[in-house]
Amino acid sequence: MSPALILILYYSRHGATAELARLIARGVAEESGAEARLRTVPALRSVADSGAQQPVPESGAPFASLDDLQQCDGLILGSPTRFGNMAAPLKHFIDSTSSEWLSGTLAGKPAACFTSTASMHGGQETTLISMMLPLLHHGMLVMGLPYTEAGLSSTRSGGTPYGASHLAGSRGDEPVTAEEKLLARALGRRVATIAARLKASQ
Repeated sequence: MSPALILILYYSRHGATAELARLIARGVAEESGAEARLRTVPALRSVADSGAQQPVPESGAPFASLDDLQQCDGLILGSPTRFGNMAAPLKHFIDSTSSEWLSGTLAGKPAACFTSTASMHGGQETTLISMMLPLLHHGMLVMGLPYTEAGLSSTRSGGTPYGASHLAGSRGDEPVTAEEKLLARALGRRVATIAARLKASQ
């Protein structure tokens, strides 16, 4: 049987969210019955530039397509915080998934979320919850991080029961802490484990 495919779909402006995505992918890889697929979304352009073709990234994750949603067995969404909400480029992609909602493409699949912020109280938890709402509408099995993960009780930076997070600092140059790394990998493992079990039972 093929491994459970976990789609890690994110938008990252300065690289902090992308770094979390790679850590989550490492956690997915720790589950023997799963593999990660990293995908990103393009930045939104102004109305004046709307006709311009978005360049394909020269490095890093390629742009996501709706086929990625069809093929995945689990989904982990990531975004930097924008006023306590997900960033517009990720929301724009999610808003294009009406056909997947109508067909139930994602229904019954496990899902989770992650984020990064410039400030400690910059809306990490509300951003994570904002990403959960469309996942619930898609009928996904939304997961967080339980307090059995010791890092939740010891972290002084990112990490919440609603999902993995990172405190990037006002300049975006704060390194990912040991607890943030452990929690990001734990989130990847958690979704991968459930996705693999569900796939094996089908």
